[in-house]
Amino acid sequence: MGRVYHPNYLTYFECGRIALLREVGFDYAKVEREDGCFLPVFDVEVRYRAPACFDDELEVKTTISDYSFVRLTFEYEVRRVIDDILCAEGRTVLAAVDAAGEPRRLPNDLREFLETLPLPPERERRRRRR
Repeated sequence: MGRVYHPNYLTYFECGRIALLREVGFDYAKVEREDGCFLPVFDVEVRYRAPACFDDELEVKTTISDYSFVRLTFEYEVRRVIDDILCAEGRTVLAAVDAAGEPRRLPNDLREFLETLPLPPERERRRRRR
């Protein structure tokens, strides 16, 4: 068929998420190893907008759109580089858990970084009320 198989977009999201965390100095493997903190995806949405084909160069734009003490929300856009067409967009919500799968707080260094991010106005209002 020559089209990107639809579940592959979840892999693209994961690559974008890991690259973004790496860019800000968050070493996910180290946190798993040393802190015992894991960030599994517990909610995901994907909206397919236009097909991507075999050998298309794609760009994944990843942003952190919301967070709490235990959750982290990422939003994604996957675009064809040649014509900037939006192929898919989506969102994942990750939850911090320990090795037993029990909820725990996000690591301090990640939370400190998150506090520096500009957030949508409705989220900013909630942050100020705390």
